[in-house]
Amino acid sequence: MTHVVAQACFACKYTDCVVVCPVECFYEGEQMLYIHPEECIDCEACVPECPVEAIFHEDNVPEGQEAFTALNAEMAASGLPVLTEKKEPLADS
Repeated sequence: MTHVVAQACFACKYTDCVVVCPVECFYEGEQMLYIHPEECIDCEACVPECPVEAIFHEDNVPEGQEAFTALNAEMAASGLPVLTEKKEPLADS
């Protein structure tokens, strides 16, 4: 099982979730973060840390946002950099 970063992260990229991840499974895209489903250990440490409530268990992704499950898997495996430290969010956050 895994967690998924969904719509609320788009164009904000808060990274509070990244610093609590024990397995470094967050990847940084231009507009949002992604969780690698094969690396996530389902510990849920990231969920309460997300200030925009954008992280969901894959079984609880909000209706209409199911495509983010596949998008996280695709983007995390696409060669994006692993994110392990807190960074400034995007300017429009």
